[in-house]
Amino acid sequence: MNGTIAATKWPESVTICEVGPRDGLQNEKTLLTVDQKVELIERTVEAGARIIEIGSFVHPKSVPPMADTDAVARKLKQIEGVEYRALVLNLRGLERAEAAGLQKVKLTASASRAHSLANINKTPEEVVRGFSECADYAAAHGLELSGAISTAFGCPFEGRVSIDQVLAVISCFREIGVHELSLSDTTGMANPQQVYEYGMRVKTEFPDVTWVLHFHNTRGMGLANVVAGMMAGIDRYDASFAGLGGCPFAPGATGNIATEDLIHMCQEMGVATGYDLDKMLAIGRSIQQMVSHETASFVLKAGKNSDLVKTTCDK
Repeated sequence: MNGTIAATKWPESVTICEVGPRDGLQNEKTLLTVDQKVELIERTVEAGARIIEIGSFVHPKSVPPMADTDAVARKLKQIEGVEYRALVLNLRGLERAEAAGLQKVKLTASASRAHSLANINKTPEEVVRGFSECADYAAAHGLELSGAISTAFGCPFEGRVSIDQVLAVISCFREIGVHELSLSDTTGMANPQQVYEYGMRVKTEFPDVTWVLHFHNTRGMGLANVVAGMMAGIDRYDASFAGLGGCPFAPGATGNIATEDLIHMCQEMGVATGYDLDKMLAIGRSIQQMVSHETASFVLKAGKNSDLVKTTCDK
């Protein structure tokens, strides 16, 4: 390279979807009230969130913290430019979401055959093709669908998940008309090189899809994986306030990357997010009080870089 280093073209901005109300709270032992959830969501909107995953419409016995999603959805103020969405697993969940006033839902399937068979005794392809009735219903009722591919990088049952398996599941989602998909690192097994390679591949093979990346920080590589995703040209990321999170159906799944950590990193890189970091930090502190334990958020513990500089200068 003649002694020169090729410049990386970083995005001018990224979109951060707040998934704390769903992915963050679904694994918590402390059950928040409807009013507490609504307060957190509305404060997050005030802090700059424009896409929020407010909960999931699943059987209450399967995921007790999500049993009141209907009530949460009905109580939220509709704000222009703010997208509320929820996870559904079947047509019944989609109907509940519509009845509660939502216009967008997310369907999820695993890329790992072993994970999918262990949880619902169906292959990933069978799961997605089973969503066809949801797709038909959504089209007839003017609802928007997005999709999530869990264990897209690794699985506790079979290890690394191949890109070919991921592509096969993507193809099935496209067959039913889904144009927005997230690749989810459910158990935090992805590494930056893999994220870059998978990101480049899916963008090349499915250029008409809006891509989102969803990382857990189980092994400390969450933000590094975001950087790799940026290098691959992907500018949409899920994150959870205070770093809450974990999947009840995937052994070893721990917290998501913290929204405030991602905002802080982007801010330091000169990448716009549209969020007010101080407001998100205040929300994170409130959440820690609500769930009665510390959470996996680095900036909540250490503070912002600018705080350190100010303290040092004051001395």
